[in-house]
Amino acid sequence: MNENQNPAAIEMRDVSVGAMRDTSFTVVEDANWTVAPGEFWVIAGQQHSGKSDFLMLTAGLMSPVKGSCQLFGRDTRTFGEAELAERLRVGLVFAGGQLFNHLTIRENVALPLQYHRNLSAGGAAPEVQTLLELMELTPLADITPANVSGNWLQRAALARALALKPELLLLDNPLGRLDARHRQWWLRFLDRLWRGHEWLGGKPVTLVATTDDLSRLAGWRDEARRFALLKDKRFTALGSWSRVEASNDPVVKELLAVPLAATM
Repeated sequence: MNENQNPAAIEMRDVSVGAMRDTSFTVVEDANWTVAPGEFWVIAGQQHSGKSDFLMLTAGLMSPVKGSCQLFGRDTRTFGEAELAERLRVGLVFAGGQLFNHLTIRENVALPLQYHRNLSAGGAAPEVQTLLELMELTPLADITPANVSGNWLQRAALARALALKPELLLLDNPLGRLDARHRQWWLRFLDRLWRGHEWLGGKPVTLVATTDDLSRLAGWRDEARRFALLKDKRFTALGSWSRVEASNDPVVKELLAVPLAATM
């Protein structure tokens, strides 16, 4: 099968990324990156290193300041209504969830199905209920986000992102605001998605997640996943976990350090 028949999930060439709040300010320069279908990448970086901006551009929500970014072989700069089907192959979980506060958890999860599949609330209900059960959100389904803890809001955001069964799932610091129990649930669940969850008929999902704490990734420390670093406006592919542990970069060492609270 040639490259045109099986394009990369993500292909960046000499990409420079502007800040979401001020696109004239460049946060990443000259990034080159290829993500093959079925890969699992973790992008590490300190806070304010540009991880969120980088992920928004990867999702096609921003255009590069320079260079090109392709999703499944389609340039994101040309994304419009005609490319909607390509865009819907990508799911995005924002940091903190970013749910609509005037809607219940159930209504938030139903939005993609109603908007993009033109389903009524009743028509979307079976799939929404399945997702709520999968995320253990059924007891909170009819409550608005303001009355739900951040741990569960993040799961609701994941359910919403999965509603259209994306082939590529991007997650902005999904473990950052979670307590230990919820963090372990995410580590296990995302691993199942990557390997092929039964809810998706066993089809693997390509995953990209950002983090500012490599010390909390127990369970993802194997040679199958790929890691990268954002530092000083540069995107650097580190490779497997063993390459991360062997790195002499001071930022990598800092992100690997066990948090002080965990040692007390």
